[in-house]
Amino acid sequence: MRTRKLISIISFALFLSYFNQGFSQIKKDRKSLKYSKTIKAEELKEKLYIYASDEFEGRATPSKGQELAIKFLENHYASNNINPLQEDTYFQTILPPKRFEKWWSKTDLTPKNVIAYIEGEKHPDEYIIISAHLDHVGVKDGEIYNGADDDGSGTVAILEIAEAFSQAVKDGKGPKRSIIFLHVTAEEMGLIGSKYYTDNPIVPLENTVTDLNIDMIGRTDPQRVKRNRDYIYLIGSDKISTELHNISEEINNLYSKLDLDYKFNDEEHPERFYYRSDHYNFAKNNIPIIFYFSGTHEDYHKSTDTPDKIQYDLLEQRTKLIFHTAWELANRDERIKSD
Repeated sequence: MRTRKLISIISFALFLSYFNQGFSQIKKDRKSLKYSKTIKAEELKEKLYIYASDEFEGRATPSKGQELAIKFLENHYASNNINPLQEDTYFQTILPPKRFEKWWSKTDLTPKNVIAYIEGEKHPDEYIIISAHLDHVGVKDGEIYNGADDDGSGTVAILEIAEAFSQAVKDGKGPKRSIIFLHVTAEEMGLIGSKYYTDNPIVPLENTVTDLNIDMIGRTDPQRVKRNRDYIYLIGSDKISTELHNISEEINNLYSKLDLDYKFNDEEHPERFYYRSDHYNFAKNNIPIIFYFSGTHEDYHKSTDTPDKIQYDLLEQRTKLIFHTAWELANRDERIKSD
C-alpha cells in the first residue's frame, strides 16, 4: 500500500514537472509596473480628442485630413525623441494596388505608413511590432466619420506605449529587443498599408518576433453575453505560437486581470475578424500575432463614432496589458518560438 502511494506521489510530481515546463513562470517585473504607470486615461483622452477631431476630417485615404493625422504622429515621435525606423524619415510611402491606381492618380497626396522605433540594447536585430491603422473612412454626405474607436483608440494606445518605453530608455532601462511602432494606412480599403509593409519590409520579416495589433479597444460590445466591462477580445494568439499565447495569459494574470475573451478566435467564426485587421498580413508570413479588440457597437463605421463615447478607464487598462506583454516579449532571455 505504501509503495503504491509512493509511486502515485512520484508520478504526480513528474506530471507537475512536465506540465510546468510548458510555461515560462514569469515573475512580476517592477520596471514594467513603473513604466506602465505613465499610461494614463487623461493622456489617452487628450490625444484622442485631437486625433479624432473634425479637423482631421475622418482620415480617409488619401486626404488632407489624413495628412494632418500623419503629421500629428510624426510630431509626437519627434517631440519624444523616438527615432524613425528609417534613417531620415518616419514615412513609408505606399504605392497603390492596381485597382486603385486611377483613383489615387487624381490627387497629389501620397498615402503613408508612419514608423518609429526604439533600438534594443541586447538584441537590436530582433523586433517587436506594435501596430494600429491610422486611417478611417473620411467624410460621407457632408458628415465627418471621426473614427474615435476605429482606430483612434488603437492609435493613441500606441503613442502612450511608445512614451512608456521612451521613458525607460531615458532612465537607462531600455528594452533588450527593438520595438517598432507601426501606424498603417488604408486598412479600411482592404489592409493595404500593412500588406505593403509586409511585402516591402523595412526590417527582415524573419527577424520580426511578433505583431501586437490594436484595433478598436475603447468601448464595450453591446452584444456580448457576459456583461462585465473589464474584458478584451484576443484573436490569433494561439495560431502560430503556443508560447506567445501562454505568455499573454500569464502577463494578464500578473498585471491586468482582464477577462480574456476568445469568442472571435475561431478562424471560421461568421464575423471572420481574424482576417479583418492588419495583424493578418503578418500572420500570413508566419509571424506570431495577437489582435486586441473590444468589439463593434452601434457607432461602428458611422459619424457617431466620436471621442466622447470612449470609456477611457478601459482604454487605459487595455493599453497597459499590451504594454506589459510587449515589455515581456522585448526583455525575456529567449525569443519566442513558433510552433
